[in-house]
Amino acid sequence: MRLEDGGVVKAVLDLVNMSSSEDEVVLATLDPSGVPESWVNGEIPSITVERIAGDTGAGGVLRKDQLRSLEALIDGCDVVHLHAMWNTANPQIVRICRRLGKPYVISPHGMIDDWCMTQRRLKKVAYLKTWGRNLLAEASVVLCTAQAELDQASSWFDHGRGASIPLPFDLSEYETLPDPELAYDSFSELDRDAPKVLFLSRINYKKGIDRLIKASAILNRNGVHHQLVIAGTGEPEYVDQMKALARAEGNQEQAYFAGFAKGEPKVALFSLCDVFALPTSQENFGFVFFEALAAGTTVLTTKGTDTWPEIEQSGGGVIVENTPEAFADALETLLRDRENTARMGEAGREWVLRALAAEEIRSQYRAMYTNCIKGNGGAI
Repeated sequence: MRLEDGGVVKAVLDLVNMSSSEDEVVLATLDPSGVPESWVNGEIPSITVERIAGDTGAGGVLRKDQLRSLEALIDGCDVVHLHAMWNTANPQIVRICRRLGKPYVISPHGMIDDWCMTQRRLKKVAYLKTWGRNLLAEASVVLCTAQAELDQASSWFDHGRGASIPLPFDLSEYETLPDPELAYDSFSELDRDAPKVLFLSRINYKKGIDRLIKASAILNRNGVHHQLVIAGTGEPEYVDQMKALARAEGNQEQAYFAGFAKGEPKVALFSLCDVFALPTSQENFGFVFFEALAAGTTVLTTKGTDTWPEIEQSGGGVIVENTPEAFADALETLLRDRENTARMGEAGREWVLRALAAEEIRSQYRAMYTNCIKGNGGAI
């Protein structure tokens, strides 16, 4: 549960946090480093954090003692929720569920979307036909986060086992936005005068940061005053390549690599920037999009994210082709009319606070779990 590992970790934390006090939730993990201390210390009666001791074996396979610990935990639960596709421990846990007669849900988190399955395809298909052959087939429900994900993912399992529910999203830190000065205090090289375009994600080829740097260079050549704020971390070699790309494109003065952002400074940074831009090749739910909208920041992205229809319908998002030129054109329009861009951001914020309210999402998850326990699959 390392927060630096991205969206799946946040999804699990928000899912646990959303749970009703009427339910008992056990979070089993090898590494609880990103888990709130209050959970670890047992201060929340309905949440138990169980650290599975020791390192895994070769390839992430759980050892016998770890499996015994998990079996004892699962025996005391009514339903199991597994996350991610390529975790080699999950098929081992499925075998425990089968032996104990426990229903389980698996969330692929976009990992069997069309684009993802083109990456190392032979290895993934081999996994699904061997070690992970029962992972999808025996699930009570394969839970997707958007209809677009379900449409793609269901080519790998019986569509009748599929369901789509948005990920829970803890909106509490966005209900009252922090003073923008916190962002200036936390990120020293922010330009107070320039309109700001924010990239906040892992610095990884999948996220399209190279295309955004090239789009920024086009804006620079077109005389559009701006600062490109790049918040996130990645493999040092790739980060260095992106810094070199900014120098080669001649817009190193506009590109500010701000490092990892979290907590209130991250929310302040979102709300300070005019546009959140992510030229992603593939994204599942994409928490960052809804974080940006909740902060009142207009979103610019591609159809590579499964939730692009929802982002567009919110009134606070623009969807374009995944090219530097398309991003540059859209950014120029947004940055030259900042008043309209701000109105779009407010519309997106109002939509998120309404559509992703905790009680609405909680009721859908509870109905799904209840039906799994009753043996009705994931039907809601």
